[in-house]
Amino acid sequence: MATFALIHGGGGSGWDWHLVAARLKASGHEVVAPDLPIENPQATFADFTDTVVSAIGEARDVVVVGHSYGGFTAPLVAERVGARLLVFVAGMVPAPGEAPGEWWGNVGFESAEGLSVTEQFMADLPADLAEENERRGRDQNSAEYSAAWPGERLPDVPTKVLLFRDDRFFSADLLRRVARERLGIDADEMAGSHLALLSRPDELADRLMAYYATVAG
Repeated sequence: MATFALIHGGGGSGWDWHLVAARLKASGHEVVAPDLPIENPQATFADFTDTVVSAIGEARDVVVVGHSYGGFTAPLVAERVGARLLVFVAGMVPAPGEAPGEWWGNVGFESAEGLSVTEQFMADLPADLAEENERRGRDQNSAEYSAAWPGERLPDVPTKVLLFRDDRFFSADLLRRVARERLGIDADEMAGSHLALLSRPDELADRLMAYYATVAG
């Protein structure tokens, strides 16, 4: 069985993964989903990475999963712990030396016009989950946004990209292109909004476990 290290996106928390985590744990896997120190104005990528690595502890059969902005932290963690697998879930794939603030223009991101926060990020969430997600949102005040991504390269571990076809924030076309250009792979796809980890947690967890099955020794 694996330890899944689930990394939340910008303004989020480990709670974002709680339904996926429940499915993974019910199947016998271990899960860590720490809160990154995003509200600390001095926090850097090193602090984000240390937070996740500390949560992983001595586990060795690790699958690192980064959602959205968590894609900048996930490869650093995967490199540090010698991960079995790295998965970008609707994730930002960084380039060496690229600041997160530069990513948007570098990949040709275009924001959808005229959408509310709910429509853009969580159109398929039940109302109670959408309200809880907004209530739990945190301000991203950390220091890494304008700092160069410190990885010398993306880690040499099996890597998957999973996008959500109904995502109105990171469109399917955008993430398909990023996966090909930055990783040389074709993205996998499933239905769901940007926060499908809350609207379709069982399907997402099953995808992650299927990925792990392809690399498990």
